[in-house]
Amino acid sequence: MIKIKERFINMISIFILLISLILTHSCNIDDNKKAYLEKVLSNLEQIESATYFSVRSGFAPYDTIAYSVYENYINEYRNPSDTFVGASFVILNRKNTTKMDYCYDGEMRARVHWDEKTMEIDSFKNNARPYRVVLAPFYKRAIRLLQYTLETKDSITIDSKDFGDSIQYNITVHDTAVEFGFSKISYTPAIYGTHKGEASKYGIWINKSNNLPYRVLRDMPHDKSGEVISDIKFNKVKLENFVASEYFPDFPLISEVEPAKPKVNLLGKVAPNWMLYDTDSSIVALDSLKSKILMIQITSVSCGPCKASIGFLKKLATEYDKKDFDFVAIEGFSRNSKVLQKYQERNSFNYKFLMSTKEVSNNYQIKEIPVFYILDENRIIRNIIRGYGIETTDKEIRDAINKLI
Repeated sequence: MIKIKERFINMISIFILLISLILTHSCNIDDNKKAYLEKVLSNLEQIESATYFSVRSGFAPYDTIAYSVYENYINEYRNPSDTFVGASFVILNRKNTTKMDYCYDGEMRARVHWDEKTMEIDSFKNNARPYRVVLAPFYKRAIRLLQYTLETKDSITIDSKDFGDSIQYNITVHDTAVEFGFSKISYTPAIYGTHKGEASKYGIWINKSNNLPYRVLRDMPHDKSGEVISDIKFNKVKLENFVASEYFPDFPLISEVEPAKPKVNLLGKVAPNWMLYDTDSSIVALDSLKSKILMIQITSVSCGPCKASIGFLKKLATEYDKKDFDFVAIEGFSRNSKVLQKYQERNSFNYKFLMSTKEVSNNYQIKEIPVFYILDENRIIRNIIRGYGIETTDKEIRDAINKLI
């Protein structure tokens, strides 16, 4: 009887230990880490303005080589009156800091296209949304990241590494995708990135000399990006002195909310030919695909809506006889075949996945993704469907196919 009681007590103890571990996992931040991060957050909230040199990099999933690198000089201003971003800023050309590339002042955003000598302005009046698609500047994103880390009830873990003059904190958010760059802290739908067992990860590097961050890394299942800043000056400029229009060049305005129109309307034209490599390094040519109706999807491994379309495409592949309908997906940006292979394996699809070239991207005028081109038996483009929404785009694609068959 005594042994049975001892076993029962041991089982209860183990159960209590497991519950304790689960609770610890849900908010795994010790008092020392918390106190230090609170100090860093307090320092960040004292910054009224900052100017700095910025290097931003973008990476495709599973890739270690950046597909995009932007070097700029940035003026960032704290703007409490702006309830969308909470900051105003201007992104200046690195080589000539009098030349503006992009800005946001709380009332509008503007982008300069120096090669085309045009400028676009979005005053947010013609396309009202509950949020603004404006990437917050470095310090505002750092504030949101630390606020989330210190206050969240999500399941997160934190580890750190001391480099002597700086310290790196790694924040792992389990089973969900959290974004800090646009308008406010937001949760990305699972179909756009993070599923059970996956995580969104953030790294933040803090300089011990001033207890302020100088580098951030965002690592999502569908995309990875980072920013490093240097040559930092604090509180040298004032928000009330920031007049965005002073940076505007004397260029014609191309649009308030819409991107520039394609140079050639491909609808009704014969689809530009191509020969591209698939994930097995075999060449696939457009004219080798013999189905009556063909669909070409321009996609990307770093695109959330593109990833969301995979379930539909896998189902679509089983709905028609290959003689009647077939389709291929073309990666529009990454030129790394191993990245495409891993993406295909990870998402368990077996339809043709091809690696694009710059020529194909230009010929198909790729400005946004995903894009679906539906071709008839003469390979004339009969329908162009841009973007992806579950069910709505599914129906639009099926209707376009059935009309041609």
